[in-house]
Amino acid sequence: MLKHQPQIQPISMLQQVEDFLAAHPQLESIDLMLSDMNGVIRGKRIEAASLAKIAQEGMCLPASVFALDICGDTVEQTGLGFEQGDGDRICHLLPHSLSMIPWKKNAAQALLTMHEVDGSPFFADPRQLLSKVLQGLHQQNLFPCVAIEWEFYLLDARSENRQPQAPLLPKSQQRMQQTQVYSLDELDEFDEFIRDIQDYCHTQNIPSDNVIAEYAPGQFEVTLQHQHDPLLACDQAILLKRAIKAVAKQHGYLATFMAKPYAEHSGNGCHVHISMLDKQGLNRFSTEQSLLEFALAGLLDTMPQAIALLAPNANSYRRFQPDMFVPLQADWGWDNRTVALRIPSGSTENTRIEHRVAGADCNPYIVMSALLAGITHGIEQQLDCPKAVSGDASKVPAPALPSSWQQALAEFEHSTLWSLIGADFSHVYHANKLNEWQRFEAQVTPLEQQWYQQMV
Repeated sequence: MLKHQPQIQPISMLQQVEDFLAAHPQLESIDLMLSDMNGVIRGKRIEAASLAKIAQEGMCLPASVFALDICGDTVEQTGLGFEQGDGDRICHLLPHSLSMIPWKKNAAQALLTMHEVDGSPFFADPRQLLSKVLQGLHQQNLFPCVAIEWEFYLLDARSENRQPQAPLLPKSQQRMQQTQVYSLDELDEFDEFIRDIQDYCHTQNIPSDNVIAEYAPGQFEVTLQHQHDPLLACDQAILLKRAIKAVAKQHGYLATFMAKPYAEHSGNGCHVHISMLDKQGLNRFSTEQSLLEFALAGLLDTMPQAIALLAPNANSYRRFQPDMFVPLQADWGWDNRTVALRIPSGSTENTRIEHRVAGADCNPYIVMSALLAGITHGIEQQLDCPKAVSGDASKVPAPALPSSWQQALAEFEHSTLWSLIGADFSHVYHANKLNEWQRFEAQVTPLEQQWYQQMV
């Protein structure tokens, strides 16, 4: 799983594009996409004839695409809107992401990343943030190998008033009501849906791995294979989420990665597995106990500061509840699913950290950046690692994680992590989310009307 992957002689971007166009002469349109701060895909749809030119010259998009909130409104406090004239930057194609779209006729897609006009990385692009964090690790002969797991719910797309409702089982036509974790019967019921996900992933070069039924009716987990390039892993995670949503729509469902769709059921998480290799592809976590402990210590030290990045919106904090399979403290343990940082069982050569805190509503580039920055911090400062937790972590005192969006944003604003990932990016992200929190808090909810309208 963690063996070093051989280097492949690169071919030019233009050559890859020309080869792709030659292989798909029926191609009519291409969706060119990037991930905004919220993990929402934005971009343009172009004609196939324009692709080669864009591969050579790039494509303009406004910098303010990274100032958009979850509703698609520009947050002027970020400084990326009218303050700088709402100007464009240059987006360049990521040719490895070029693939046909199985759910559309004669259509393809590819990811973009944004640069300044002079060719330097644009600081507010989350993918460029991750690239910068990785450079710091590479300078220390450290090369992360990572894997991402998405949890999501299938909902009945016919539900009214946006109230979530589990779908009907395709074969029995019974409404899902029970929690049957690891149930193969449940997977059998949804075998056509799962098969389509696997087929679409194969078409789009997304290395999906296991699919399991999770801890609630209609909840599933899909894992991606380990990658030696965290940028590629996050690209694949973004594309996997897009594919799952498309397959669900085709089958009459709604796939939601919302952190907490149901008050009474488990939330959706995004678990990240990280090992650390050297240039030869050997896992240093398996041979250097001190390096593993420094990495754990750095993650634990920055974890409360990182919650605003791992839990990016109002609903994220509904997920942090006792007995709901989500960590509430900064702790770690060996093969312990009650802690925030789990060292899974297995062979020594596959020693890795499973980070279990982020919600499935996260932006994977930002989460990966925060985690790797925390690891870098722990290694550079040689931080002391607390003892591993055995048994139920809720019974063992440890630093509590922020329990509200407001608290998480305040922790981040006054943190070491703010400068570790870069003050310029941190300002844009914080301004975006602070504005979103303020807008959310200004709303009067139906529950308030129900409770207080007549009784007070």
